[in-house]
Amino acid sequence: MAIIVGAGPSGLATAASLSFHSIPYIILEREDCSASVWKKYSYDRLHLHLDKQISALPHLQFPDSYPKFVSRKEFISYLDDYFSHFKINPSYRRCVELAEFDEATEKWIVKARNLDSNQVEEFIERFLIVATGETCDPYTADMQGLKSFPGDVLHSTQYRNGKALETRKLWLSGRIHIVSKEILELGVKLSGYIPVNVADWLVGMVSQVLPTISNIRGSEVEFENSETHAFDTIVFCTGFKRSTHLWLKGDDCLLNEDGIAKQSFPNHWKGEIGCPEEDCLGQTLMRKT
Repeated sequence: MAIIVGAGPSGLATAASLSFHSIPYIILEREDCSASVWKKYSYDRLHLHLDKQISALPHLQFPDSYPKFVSRKEFISYLDDYFSHFKINPSYRRCVELAEFDEATEKWIVKARNLDSNQVEEFIERFLIVATGETCDPYTADMQGLKSFPGDVLHSTQYRNGKALETRKLWLSGRIHIVSKEILELGVKLSGYIPVNVADWLVGMVSQVLPTISNIRGSEVEFENSETHAFDTIVFCTGFKRSTHLWLKGDDCLLNEDGIAKQSFPNHWKGEIGCPEEDCLGQTLMRKT
């Protein structure tokens, strides 16, 4: 039997693939639903920015009626159908606190806290598959003067749509690019012929990057080019921090202190003691735009 940590798209895909080969498994998921990033922490107008032909999970294609670029609502519906089709049954609200390999038994010992009972449960199996993704823990930068800001401060995972913010002056914190529609479409086309990260890099090279922030004084935000503007709300689009390396022990060759794979592609996913990582190593199964 295999232990899968995470019930996002890659965790579901792993479960379906194991079922396809009649391999038993258990899924541990810290949220109360599958694909929680898509269902609970994504904005309404989110779409996959890759063609549906290369974005479907294993063993089940998107419906023919779906558009080329699948919307959040459609993707969630597809994931729910996928979930039902393969009869996937995760153990929800299990937060993994430790996973270590026991040399004597040659098995993984995984300890997860049941967030409902607050009890620690132990699972012992031969295989461990980490499918926690890149979006583990929202990251908010600790900027100088941020505590003095009187308005709302949000992470992008809390943003759904602009309705509540339509009368406010908004600052999006992060590496902000101004990209034309034509350049974005070119990047999508290039991703069909070259690695996605290379296409992203090329788009970044030809897009305009706004200056970073130097200081915040109340509602006034000062940029590195000495410009100052007043804002009502700050939305941090600063991404996520991986936390896998904090609880995954016993395979030091796999992750560095930032949770990034030490090994280069194509061996980035495999640990020396048999711990495959589906998508926490920077090669995500599904990407967002």
